[in-house]
Amino acid sequence: MARGAAEFLQAHWRGLDPYDAAEPPETLAERAGVAEEAVVKLNANENPYGPSPKALDALRKGGRIAVYPDPAQTAMRRALAAYTGAPPGQIVVGNGSDEIIDLVFRSVLAPGDRIVNTPPTFGMYDVIAHICGASVIAAERNERFELDVQRTLDAAEGAKLIALASPNNPSGNASPQADIERILEADCIVMVDEAYAEFAGRSVIPLIRRHPNLIALRTMSKWAGLAGLRVGYGVMDAAMADALMRGKPPYNVSQTAETALLASLDDAALLNERAALIVQERERMTALLAALPGVEPLPSEANFLLCRMPRGRGKAAYDGLAARGVSVRYYPKAPLADCLRISVGTPSDTDRLVAALESALG
Repeated sequence: MARGAAEFLQAHWRGLDPYDAAEPPETLAERAGVAEEAVVKLNANENPYGPSPKALDALRKGGRIAVYPDPAQTAMRRALAAYTGAPPGQIVVGNGSDEIIDLVFRSVLAPGDRIVNTPPTFGMYDVIAHICGASVIAAERNERFELDVQRTLDAAEGAKLIALASPNNPSGNASPQADIERILEADCIVMVDEAYAEFAGRSVIPLIRRHPNLIALRTMSKWAGLAGLRVGYGVMDAAMADALMRGKPPYNVSQTAETALLASLDDAALLNERAALIVQERERMTALLAALPGVEPLPSEANFLLCRMPRGRGKAAYDGLAARGVSVRYYPKAPLADCLRISVGTPSDTDRLVAALESALG
């Protein structure tokens, strides 16, 4: 009798820990016992203003739904080149920036290879490395969640790739360019995830001209409000981009996602205005949270805040918010113990959050 399919799994797939994803609104509403529209969803760093009007209008008009997308991504790469300043031949568009991470890792990692991660940070780097059978070396950040440059360089000896997010998720702090340039001296790929770059107002993309080992990741989920459509991109040396274009699925980005991406870039001025509003609200939220006894919001350059709760009260704060229809992310383990990551919403979202947290903490 033939064995079951799972019997043929590679060893590193057995017991694989998945990414801890944010819960959807309907689950949050059911748990809180409220209507879905009453949930204040601040757990996934989504854009509270949604897509641009031009993107919504383009989506309503439909498009070439019955026709396969352009496998060469010509229109998207040209539009992103105009937006980023990088040549089209250095850009690869993916089904979310997660797909670019996956393509990069699968193209360079074999079982037994090593990557360097800089925890606490975005969980997908570990997940995809383990899917590839690679081992992950942790160069932990300091108590302020800043990169330890020398520790990272030491860990990179013999590694194929360093993964780092700037601004970092979940801490919100961006790494100084000088630190990133030092890390680029390592003889490996340095992948800088810039999912929140539009809120920080700076990017490493110009460094690619001098550092062909640099890969920058960007997404349309945060700045452009397209999280549900899954579209992101990577900017890298042309030789690497060519390899990924040849190895990616031919029609990996849907016509719908392409339509929304192109319309969003055509409405970049409005999206930048909204990003400025989010940054403004982030600062207001920081001040309001800091005024609560024992609550410490950390400096952020992203569209979220990492907040330390009073010692031993993190889970109670999280549960208390959830019971009041406010959803955030909770981290139970060191070095994030008693921390909540809170996305920046609208001003009314902030007001509900602060009132609910004050009540939850008693």
